[in-house]
Amino acid sequence: MHGIGVVLAAKLLGHIGDATRFPTAGHFASYTGTAPLDASSGNRVRHRLNTGGNRQLNSVLHTMAVVQARDPGPGRIYHQRKLSEDKTPAEARRALKRRLANVVCRQILKDQQASMGTTT
Repeated sequence: MHGIGVVLAAKLLGHIGDATRFPTAGHFASYTGTAPLDASSGNRVRHRLNTGGNRQLNSVLHTMAVVQARDPGPGRIYHQRKLSEDKTPAEARRALKRRLANVVCRQILKDQQASMGTTT
């Protein structure tokens, strides 16, 4: 995955452990602190930073989001689209972090299932 090196990948895998303990990507996002909290008022729908969850995993996803928003690729396209939807840079980065949490969860579950299939 773009934006993650060996050290961050090890931190990610070490903190997650058994990925099957997360029934949905939403549970994983909540665990990592990337699931946004509703902060709407009136007609303006907003979400704010979730300060809960595993802060180490949130830090890894933040680094991935910053790198992907900076470099050309699908992450930058998504970030630019959020900015064009009148999101603030922080809101666009939070949305990208949430999307990356889904990608990471899906990839880890896929890798874990593949490794279990090859050992049995």
